[in-house]
Amino acid sequence: MNKQAELFETKRIADKQPFVHGSHNLNGKIEWYTPPKYIEAAKKVMGTIDCDPCTSELAQSVVQAGTYFTIDDDGLTRPWAGNIWMNPPYASKIITAFVDKLLASLASKDASQAIMLTHNNADTAWFHKAAMNSDSVCFTRGRVRFYDENGEGNSPTHGHVFLYFGRRKKAFERVFSEFGWICRGAK
Repeated sequence: MNKQAELFETKRIADKQPFVHGSHNLNGKIEWYTPPKYIEAAKKVMGTIDCDPCTSELAQSVVQAGTYFTIDDDGLTRPWAGNIWMNPPYASKIITAFVDKLLASLASKDASQAIMLTHNNADTAWFHKAAMNSDSVCFTRGRVRFYDENGEGNSPTHGHVFLYFGRRKKAFERVFSEFGWICRGAK
């Protein structure tokens, strides 16, 4: 079993049964699909989405990344390069692994810029690590209404944040201010 699948399986076993929770969609899964307006905004800022490291075939009908990795591809073991779009799975062990990989890809200069959409769990270590390394942050006004594999929309029980990493922070702030409150990252 690959690293990413193992993390998902650990989460599934710990949960013992599907249920609706702040990090789960209505089907009890931890996958949420990003509405097109946010993907379009990310492309306005970055120009392209070269890599989506934690996605699905369904999500790619909207994201259309040059390179993408599904759970079967184990994106955590693959190289990430260029402009990264990331809406990681909303489960603690899994999201921590994706944040670490994103920050490593940015530090090595394999990734040139990135936008990460996630829940705004500002009390967690992974959130602090991501925010402290970001260049700009957008706390959404209201919750993002994601969709599931059936196209049904729903919002989790918590708010969201977009974290931007890169040199185009003014463009990010201009484009993403439509969605919420902008604050500068710690960098």
